[in-house]
Amino acid sequence: MAVTINTLREYKQKGEAFSALTSYDATFAQVVSEAGVDVILIGDSLGMVLQGHDSTLPVTMDQMIYHVSSVAKGNRGSLIMADMPFMTYGTTEAALENAAELMRAGAHMVKLEGTDWMTDTISALSERGVPVCAHLGLTPQFVNKFGGYKVQGRDEHAAEMMIEHACELEAAGADVLLLECVPAPLAARITQAVKAPVIGIGAGADTDGQVLVVHDMLGITTGRKPRFVKDFLADTGSVQQAVEAYVKAVRDRSFPAEEHTFKA
Repeated sequence: MAVTINTLREYKQKGEAFSALTSYDATFAQVVSEAGVDVILIGDSLGMVLQGHDSTLPVTMDQMIYHVSSVAKGNRGSLIMADMPFMTYGTTEAALENAAELMRAGAHMVKLEGTDWMTDTISALSERGVPVCAHLGLTPQFVNKFGGYKVQGRDEHAAEMMIEHACELEAAGADVLLLECVPAPLAARITQAVKAPVIGIGAGADTDGQVLVVHDMLGITTGRKPRFVKDFLADTGSVQQAVEAYVKAVRDRSFPAEEHTFKA
C-alpha cells in the first residue's frame, strides 16, 4: 500500500518510527521505496551532492520539477516530498504557483524552510489541497543569515521560540514538521507539543521519523562528514541492503545513536 499523510499520522499515534531518505532519480527512487523507506525527499540538497555547489541556493524550480518527475517514475509506494527552492515561496502567490508545478510533477507534499512568517502561505497551500512540511532549526536556505551551518535552539529563549513556531505552523496547516540540527531534548519537546508527525535529522531519536541524504547514508559524502551521519553501506554488501539496514535501524530506534545527536 502507498504511504500517505494518514500513514505517518498513524505511525505517530502508535509510537512507531518511520524512515525518510533523499532520492533524485528514478533508479534510486525504486531502490529506496522497495527497501521500505516511507518518505522520499527530493531535497534541494541536490545543489550540493549532484551539482557541486557549496549551498542549496542555486537550485531552480525547473531543476526541482525535473528531479521530482524522475523520482515519481521510479517510486513504488513511498510518499514523495519535494523541497521548494530558495525564494520560490517568498510570497503566497509565488508559493501557490510553484507548489502546483511540483505537485503536477509527482510530489505528494512540499517542504518550506522558515518560521512564523510562513503561516499565511502554509494556510493558503493547505486550503488549496497542497500538503506542507515545515522545516525548522538549521534551515540551509538561510545559511548566509546564520553565518554558516550551525546547531539551532541551544539557548532557552531560542528553544522556546522554536516550540512556539512549531505550534503556530501546525495551527496554520502544516501536516509534517522537519527539525534539522536541533538539540535532542528540544526536538523531543517539540515532537510532544504537536500532533503532526515530526521528522528529524541531527535531532535525536525521539522524533517520529528520521531523514538522511542518501549520499551520506551510503558513506560517499565528500568533505566534512556531519555528526548526525552514519555510513550504512560499510557493514552491508549492497546499496539495497544498506537502505534496508537504515530502515530497520530507524524503526527500532537504534539510529540515531548518542554519537549522532547534539546536546542542548
